[in-house]
Amino acid sequence: MAWDTERTKRLLLDAATTEFSEHGLAGARIDRIAASAGVNKERIYQYFGKKDELFATVLATRLRAMMDEVPMTGEGPEAAGDYAGRLFDHHLADTTIPRLVFWEGLERGAATADAARVAYHDAKVLRFQDLLPGVDRAMAGEILLTIVTLVNAWPVLAHLDGYLVGASAGRTAERRAFIVKTTVAIARAAPRSGG
Repeated sequence: MAWDTERTKRLLLDAATTEFSEHGLAGARIDRIAASAGVNKERIYQYFGKKDELFATVLATRLRAMMDEVPMTGEGPEAAGDYAGRLFDHHLADTTIPRLVFWEGLERGAATADAARVAYHDAKVLRFQDLLPGVDRAMAGEILLTIVTLVNAWPVLAHLDGYLVGASAGRTAERRAFIVKTTVAIARAAPRSGG
């Protein structure tokens, strides 16, 4: 019987995604990943290299998938707001990406840039520029970073809401509406070339 390499890789990536999301890079254990996947841990090293390389693969895989799951569509400030709202919805339904990105920032910092991640983010900023014609790359990056910061923070830092705003019924919908409104306002105020 032939070994199903692709299936094994999927099992390992799924198990690693859960492990890294829950425990971060430093707290994750290769033994737990292998046990959860039902695969010998040597396969992890064979397919993905060291633990930090596996973490990078997990994050890159999830980020690429998210571009398809939450596409940027339309044009104008309202389209930017719509994207922010749908990204918020996505991250509420699946907190994996916000958690992984926070763990990455805490444990790896700026030393994470590789060619694939740079290309991913370049493509994302260029696509965001399509939403806001006339906005230069730097401004598109600023707005997109603001959206990502607002949206990623809620699943990880929602507990602060009770302290700062006061938790109430319907609070998540209020927060989503605020993020959308803020994004639309920022996008409207962004300087455009030729005008």
